[in-house]
Amino acid sequence: MSMTLYHGQPNGPSLTVLAALFEKGLDADLQFIDLAAGERHAQPWAGQTEVAMSIEGEGPVLLVDGEAMADSVFVGCYLDDIGSGPLLRPTDPYARWQVMMWCRQMIERLAPAAGYLGIHEASAPDISDDVLAAIQSEDLRARWADWRSGKFEDEKLEDSRVKVAQAVEKCEAQLDGRDWLFGDFSLADLETYAWLAAMADIVPDAFVDAPRTADWLARMKARPSIAKALDLATTDKPEKAWAPGPEINRWG
Repeated sequence: MSMTLYHGQPNGPSLTVLAALFEKGLDADLQFIDLAAGERHAQPWAGQTEVAMSIEGEGPVLLVDGEAMADSVFVGCYLDDIGSGPLLRPTDPYARWQVMMWCRQMIERLAPAAGYLGIHEASAPDISDDVLAAIQSEDLRARWADWRSGKFEDEKLEDSRVKVAQAVEKCEAQLDGRDWLFGDFSLADLETYAWLAAMADIVPDAFVDAPRTADWLARMKARPSIAKALDLATTDKPEKAWAPGPEINRWG
């Protein structure tokens, strides 16, 4: 089996997939692409529907025997199935549902908020009209165009900060009496950390009264899989590397 992982800086969805790969003891050809420069859209697999219409926005792509897979949680599930390391999802059906439902909530609420706040803090991208035109997803192309022009809506920014605070509150409650979100370390820990860790600098007030979350963040950063992923950074501050993420939920 030939497996290549195209990834950005170890932040957001790229961090989830890199860490999952290392947690499962898997080997892949690791290829860095600059997601913030739109390089994903110049790849030969960029036109595959699973990539072009990915709900995650700009994220990593796992290529296995020529087939492209996108969206970090689902790629993490695939790696969990083929790898030999500890399971990232429980075997108990209800416990697995809990972990996957948590991941869905992070995908739909935290990830769009973190992505929006992240690109708001980052420098506007220097991408050409040709690169913009190559982005097949209409809503993703619009998010790139807004970022390039510096167009951000105050209402969306404030709503995003609220959603980050809500995610921290959710983690704080979930971590009561636990080291990891669901007792055993899981994909929920990886996906949540990948989107939440960088928010401590962007929305610091959200973390003020969250000691359990702070301790969990420190435990996550100390995990060998996270450390190995962070070592792949080509910048001193990968937590500041952002590209347009999932579309903000129009229904709250």
